[in-house]
Amino acid sequence: MQDGFSDFFYTSSDGLRLHARVYGKSRDGRLPVVCLPGLTRNAGDFHALALLLAGDEKTPRQVIAFDYRGRGRSAYDRAWRNYNIATEAADISAGLTVLGVEHAAFIGTSRGGLIIMALAAMRPAALGAVVLNDIGPVIEGAGLAHIRSYLENAPKPQSIEEAVRLQKAAHGQAFSGLSKADWERQTRALYRIEDGRLTADFDPRLVKTLRTIDLSLPLPANWPQFEGLGGVPLLAIRGANSALLSAETLAEMARRHPRLDSITVEGQGHAPLLETGDLPRRIGAFLTRAERARI
Repeated sequence: MQDGFSDFFYTSSDGLRLHARVYGKSRDGRLPVVCLPGLTRNAGDFHALALLLAGDEKTPRQVIAFDYRGRGRSAYDRAWRNYNIATEAADISAGLTVLGVEHAAFIGTSRGGLIIMALAAMRPAALGAVVLNDIGPVIEGAGLAHIRSYLENAPKPQSIEEAVRLQKAAHGQAFSGLSKADWERQTRALYRIEDGRLTADFDPRLVKTLRTIDLSLPLPANWPQFEGLGGVPLLAIRGANSALLSAETLAEMARRHPRLDSITVEGQGHAPLLETGDLPRRIGAFLTRAERARI
């Protein structure tokens, strides 16, 4: 075990070598936590939160953070069109089967939340509780356009220090609440060192998947998929400055879901860093309530 986790590798149905980090050990009576990152992000985004949840003195729990195909330590797919929610949800389901995880709490940031909604249809019995981080059934086109534009024009920093400066220049207005350490931590999770050079830790062809979306038209809403979570305790987290999840959508989610708690994070946009402020405590308390509701 290194840095508080062990590496777990498994094979997808089409033969790709996929990766996850496993923190802590399985505990009787406690839901393990499955963490699913955003579009171009990876398991490293959850490192600080996973250490806190796995190392909690009163309620330690196992945490599993996945790298999707084409991200982190998972293999890249030669067919970039396989970078889609249905395929990635099937990959996660396969990983859960190999790990022997039948029932868990799921934390999904952005794309990770959409994958959770897909899993609700594919494998509903697996979902014991859900945390949606700055994602809902309605995605604001302007927010997605900003993400696409940034990825298409992303600079190539030569050092972590330069990468942090570039991240702050691009996103600092929406994330006024982050400290210097927060910026460095979340930036480091986005890059790897390859041949002595700093490289974004995802397949650059992922950007092609965004080019297939016509942002001149309203994006389709996913209310039926969201309502598939109706029987599961749900915590919805929104960045107060988010351009992807609107306050109006969050309010409608609360109206439609009978067991939804929500948190709005001031000073952060899309998507809040889950290890900051009192979010770890509130997430941990939510997971404990969800477990007690099962008894």
